[in-house]
Amino acid sequence: MFLGLDSSTQSLSALIIDPTLGTIVHEQSVNFGKDLPSYQSPSGFLPGGKNGEVHADPRMWMEALDLLLSRVAETFDLSQVSAIASSGQQHGSVYLDETFYERLAQLDPARSLPEQIAPALTRATSPIWMDTSTSAQCQQIALALGGNDEVCRRSGSVAIERFTGPQIRRFYQNDPAAYDRTAIIHLVSSFIGSLLAGKDIPIDHGDGAGMNLLNLHRLDWDDDLLEATAPGLRSKLPLPAASATLAGPISPYFAAKFGFPEFCEIVLSTGDNPSSLVGMGATQPGTFVISLGTSDTFFAAMAEPVTDPQGFGHVFGNPAGGFMSLICFRNGSLAREALRDQLGLDWADFDSAGLAQTPAGNHGQVLLPFFGPEITPRRDFEGPVRNFSADAPAPVQVRALLEGQFLNMRLHSQWLGESPSLIRLTGGASQNDGIAQLIANIFQAPVERFAVANGAALGAALRAASACGEDLAELTATFCQPATGSQLQPDPALAPVYQDALRRYQDLLQLGVEARP
Repeated sequence: MFLGLDSSTQSLSALIIDPTLGTIVHEQSVNFGKDLPSYQSPSGFLPGGKNGEVHADPRMWMEALDLLLSRVAETFDLSQVSAIASSGQQHGSVYLDETFYERLAQLDPARSLPEQIAPALTRATSPIWMDTSTSAQCQQIALALGGNDEVCRRSGSVAIERFTGPQIRRFYQNDPAAYDRTAIIHLVSSFIGSLLAGKDIPIDHGDGAGMNLLNLHRLDWDDDLLEATAPGLRSKLPLPAASATLAGPISPYFAAKFGFPEFCEIVLSTGDNPSSLVGMGATQPGTFVISLGTSDTFFAAMAEPVTDPQGFGHVFGNPAGGFMSLICFRNGSLAREALRDQLGLDWADFDSAGLAQTPAGNHGQVLLPFFGPEITPRRDFEGPVRNFSADAPAPVQVRALLEGQFLNMRLHSQWLGESPSLIRLTGGASQNDGIAQLIANIFQAPVERFAVANGAALGAALRAASACGEDLAELTATFCQPATGSQLQPDPALAPVYQDALRRYQDLLQLGVEARP
């Protein structure tokens, strides 16, 4: 058996696979807001951050790991698990002093993880991917490298506010004494993995590429980027390593407390997006994945690390080898929910009161779907932009929002230089038939939806099995299958309709940018 863990923005999930039977044998989840209310993080992060700060309490992630594994152990014999791999929300970082190493080595099963590890924290809270407080630091890093083109050439991305490097620089500038006390800086994924291994483990290339610190050509920390970020940073970072690396056996803490076998291997952790690439069976070029969540993401495997000339897209390591592209759209379900609530609809109405009552192309009525600040393209003011009245009927507004979201996605993925032969959908909104068909029509590609909701946790379990000798291609063929009858074909008659809609969207986007307040 192989266990995959996924520490997302709002929850920590476990998924166990049995390759011999070809089945998922157990799933379990802890919701941070519901199950750990004492951390006052109903959506998985601390509300009310100032100046763009969005942080989470790392003690919550530790307590969630204890709670999750205790729940799994109540109904599943964890002595059957041969290896564990984890995925974690990308870009989030955890800051620890030199006592962290000794604390890991001496974990007592009679005490909780937060009780034993929290005293090593040099930063009480962890910035996560939603944080936008580091614009000044991004500019400083880009200036030091001679411009963002050079930052992108080296790291696969321009300097981005949510990326770990700018977050580290801001910490160093705002609290240099605490930075000096910091002995090790982990990503969310490698932090969870280090707890499981009972020792400090490397950062994998997949998640490490989301830091503005890893040189993609050498797959090592880039000295110039390190120097531009903070002094002595190399000594505070784990080594980078390939995703399939075995970190060693599980910590005695987890073996004694939850019944894991002492020989259970810990595989390096990776980010949730690289892990989802594996879990969605998209580790080879040609299959694109669209994840419809709090933010929407668009990602695909790449043979070579081609970078986005506009700086919106990113290049990460592919856990199966090579590279992957990723484009993040901050106005995902947040925008869909905002319009739903504004119009007094429910999710079913998005079909019946929207797509079913309006024609493809919406009679030329277009909406820039930015109900909050956006990162693709960058917009720092709130409010959608329409070429029609804001009090238009609900069906018009629903279609305008949804078409706007996926036209924006198509427009800002053109730098990849190829069209998808297949799109695999995941995330809550992917179950909406109208939305899935709309994506097929806008991209003119077949769309599949998966029965497994948590592609990141499945990807982690598959990586654990693969690192221990199971054939990844066979695992993918067994576990990465669409739900029965879930494939939708595009309507070729709508190709010119959405080509025209894309031009209208592009024109409105240019006008909207020029009209920024």
